[in-house]
This record gives sequence, structure tokens and C-alpha cells, in this order.
Amino acid sequence: MIFTYDGSFAGLLSAIFEAFRLRAEVLDIIPEDRYQQQLFAAAIHVPTDKERATRVRRGLKKRSDNPQVIQLLRHAFLTEQPEVERLILHFVQRQMAVHALDVSKDASDEKVRRILRLKQQMGREVHRMHAFTRFQLTLDGMYVALVNPDFNCLPLIGDHFAARYPAMEWLIYDTTRHYGLHWNSATRRAEFITLDSNQDGHLRSLSAEMLDAAETDYQQLWQTYFKAVDIPERKNLKLHLQHVPKRYWKYLTEKI
Repeated sequence: MIFTYDGSFAGLLSAIFEAFRLRAEVLDIIPEDRYQQQLFAAAIHVPTDKERATRVRRGLKKRSDNPQVIQLLRHAFLTEQPEVERLILHFVQRQMAVHALDVSKDASDEKVRRILRLKQQMGREVHRMHAFTRFQLTLDGMYVALVNPDFNCLPLIGDHFAARYPAMEWLIYDTTRHYGLHWNSATRRAEFITLDSNQDGHLRSLSAEMLDAAETDYQQLWQTYFKAVDIPERKNLKLHLQHVPKRYWKYLTEKI
């Protein structure tokens, strides 16, 4: 049996609940938009049910002595890696079969180890987004940062930037996944937003015409300062790339 779902974490947990309810052997759980008709297998779509998803969360917390078990699975899920749904299904099945044990400590289980690796990789990506996200002031007074991380990490970085820039109105927009995280400084709330195709097209990059005049002045000032303090004789590109991988250079004003 193959299940499809809407691509959300709650949708995945709903599909896992359905697998337990039917006591079915589920070969795979696939996002609906990625499912391709297979010759010998018909897929069953499982709608997202928040109550059922909550029951799976409660069951995992009850069965595991790891208070971060839901966080572990959610972080792995947000990496969007192939077969991550199957790995999470396996983890939940194992955890539900035991009581007061932490399945994530079972180093002999290769699928569990893969989930832990995904969690670790997501942690590194979140750390780099904290370090390398750069805001630019637009003409309408909003600070905008364009990012395209390897993983879907916007849901995990909002608290950091809300605490760091509570008085600013800002938008972090993922140009790969076409949605953003907007912070309203008046209400002190963050929310996810999507844009129409025309607006999204304008946010592929921020042109000089979209920026406040003071922003371009500050960027030029920073580039001048960076060049002034640079010591060419002490350059160590290998070490530099270890701390600032080249794929993040496009975010940094001094690298433009």
C-alpha cells in the first residue's frame, strides 16, 4: 500500500496514523505532487487531520523518554530528502513498539542513523542561515533577505531573527521554495507568506531600484571598509571556505 499526503509534517503524521489504524503494510508515503502512477501499486490519498497528527505526537512523547523526539523527526522531515517519509514511518513504528525507551539511541539501526544525520545536517544549515542571512532596506521601509538554502529551514529560524530584530519589519524569502517569513514589528508576530507569480519574479533578486538610497550607500561603505582591512598576504582560501562555504557568498555584500 502506498499513501500520498499534502507535503506537510501534519499530513505525514496523519498518514502514519492511518497506517496504524488500518494495520496496513505501507510501502511508501509520498507527497501528492511528487507521486507518479506506478504499474502495480495504486496510491491512497490521506487528507491532513490535525487531531490525528496530534495523537501521533502524543503517542511518541508517551512512548519515548526523549523529550525532543518530535523535534528530531520534524527537523529530519524539513530536509526534504528522498525517502525521508519512509525513514520517519520506520522510526515511529519502532518507537510505538516499545515503552520508555529512546529509539534514536539505537546505533545498530541504519535507518535511525540516517534520521540522526539529517537532523545534524539541518542543524548546520540553520546555523549558517543565522550567520549569513543579510537584510537589505527597500524603498517601502522593509528589510528583505533573499535565501535559497539546501533545506527547508525557514520554519526553524524565525525565533532567532524575531529575538534579534524585534523592532524591524523584515521578510526572509526562500527563492527556491517560493514562500517567505514576514515579521510584523507592530504586532510582534511572524507569519509565512506566499506571493503571486509576478511578485515572486521581482524577488528573484533585489535590484538597486528596489533599495533605499541609504542601503546602497551603506553597502558601498562596507565594501570599501572590507577592502581596506584586507591583507592579501595573509589570505588562506582553504580555511576561509571551511568557515564560509562558497555557496553562501551570494548573500554577503563584501562578496558581490
